[in-house]
Amino acid sequence: MEMKMTLKPSVLAVLALGLVAGGAAFAKASPDEVEKLGKTLTCTGGEKAGTASGVPEFTGKWLGTSTGIDYKPHLGQHPVDPYKDEKPLFTITAENLSQYAERLTEGQKAMFAKYPKTYRMPVYQGHRDFRFPDSVCASAKKNAQNSVMSADGLSVEHGVKGALPFPIPKTGLELAFNNLLPFRTFNENTIRDNANVLSDGTIAWGRAHNRSMSLLNTSEEAGKPLVGLMAQGMNATILPEREKGTVGVNAEPVDFNKDKRLQWTYDPGTRRVRQVPEYGFDQPMPGTGGKMTIDQDRLFNGSPIRYNWKAVGKREVYVPANAYKIHANTVKYADLLKPGHANPDYMRYELRRVWVLEATLKEGYRHVFAKRVLFLDEDTGQALVGDYYDARGQLWQHGLINHYYAFDANTWHAGTSFYHDLNSGGYLAYNLFQERPQGPVLNKGDMTPSMFTPEAARNAGN
Repeated sequence: MEMKMTLKPSVLAVLALGLVAGGAAFAKASPDEVEKLGKTLTCTGGEKAGTASGVPEFTGKWLGTSTGIDYKPHLGQHPVDPYKDEKPLFTITAENLSQYAERLTEGQKAMFAKYPKTYRMPVYQGHRDFRFPDSVCASAKKNAQNSVMSADGLSVEHGVKGALPFPIPKTGLELAFNNLLPFRTFNENTIRDNANVLSDGTIAWGRAHNRSMSLLNTSEEAGKPLVGLMAQGMNATILPEREKGTVGVNAEPVDFNKDKRLQWTYDPGTRRVRQVPEYGFDQPMPGTGGKMTIDQDRLFNGSPIRYNWKAVGKREVYVPANAYKIHANTVKYADLLKPGHANPDYMRYELRRVWVLEATLKEGYRHVFAKRVLFLDEDTGQALVGDYYDARGQLWQHGLINHYYAFDANTWHAGTSFYHDLNSGGYLAYNLFQERPQGPVLNKGDMTPSMFTPEAARNAGN
């Protein structure tokens, strides 16, 4: 049960006052700041200029499919790499780590310490060549002018759909909601493989048919008030065999004070659908062997209520970017998934400016992670890397997502991600589709809310 259910109104008032006093509410961008959008800043708030140290300049020269690429959208074609001929500028190893340590996260440095002979980070020339549609820029400008955090820190007030809510973030909560509500695909249909890789390289496989529908990012919804549901989804288990036929449907709210996340699960053993009493937070993600919590998908998701959120500032960090190579249909799981970590030959890192967001567990709340440190891309608001700490304050997990610009959707898409257990030496490879005949089918526009009801879960399980 959530702590807020038991707090007295007077205590809630004090907490709300603290949020306002700390700048968590009413931190609207100034007119001068808004004026910079589309000029010295990208339309979603990133600094356009590059740096002498290697952060690329924003060009935004491509919208949708880049020049010279043969790609048929909305059919599930695997990503095609517009930078396929590039070679790494250099490679970070355990031997030369000290030269690059200031631009690495604690989790990345821990990976070098644990796997000094095999872990590498190939660093490529950076590119910021893709842009968002004009409708995203229009919504982002409205949000910069009007969006504020609610006093309870659980929703965005006066925001509109179709872009991240805070292009010019001032607080940790604003950064957290940027990661929750960025502009991303409005439809996704994928059969994804999950690999629970044990320390000796043995793999326990999972597979699920995942469908999701964002209710914020269609062209019809762009610019409308940010209210109602954020998204709906369905996850039908295919592997492991003992869980085959289990189907879950869920609904994600925009306002975590007025509504909560809802989940219904169809059990093939009883042939019944039941509503899950509580869904999210640190419950294990099905099919991941306990290596991933539900709120680790996209490195963080769901209600921010259990944490205090702090914006630490911006840093230059080597992060996964333009990750097309790892998602090609020529990649074989046996070549990619090695003991300890993925094969570095398939990885691509670039130097980027990222927002550093630190979340520490509130007193009186529970979660397996006492602290999380997330690194959010300045252009998209989406988390790229996450470091997770246990109750003792010890670094426990290191997670990363390989994003790529999806030509189907005119936005960045979360591809294969890795969650490393720094204690056991195992890791989870999540959202694999390299060996599937079809990749993610994005923005086909063939989904409706009726496809994500409890009745739909029952039908899908039969």
